[in-house]
Amino acid sequence: MARYSSIPVIAYTEDSKRGYATTKYPEIPAEFVDTYVYTNRGDRYDTLALAYYGDPSLYWIISRANPNVTAPDSLVPTIGEQIRIPAASRTSTILSEFESLNK
Repeated sequence: MARYSSIPVIAYTEDSKRGYATTKYPEIPAEFVDTYVYTNRGDRYDTLALAYYGDPSLYWIISRANPNVTAPDSLVPTIGEQIRIPAASRTSTILSEFESLNK
């Protein structure tokens, strides 16, 4: 599957099995430039990422910025919750931290 193409594969020598490496995510502290919104029915982190960043694959930034709202691996925030959307100007720094954690 294409979504797993960038995840490193780990080979376990003792039993010839393979697995995917665990992805590590950076902490995303709140900053003054972040946006706060209340979620509506139909909101998903990927559609919010498309609206705010122009790229739905950056959904994890919004999800990880709001660990108290839903499970970090969920695409759907709780309806009516206030969530924080890190500013688009911060995405390059966040992506750089993500890459350095997952080398």
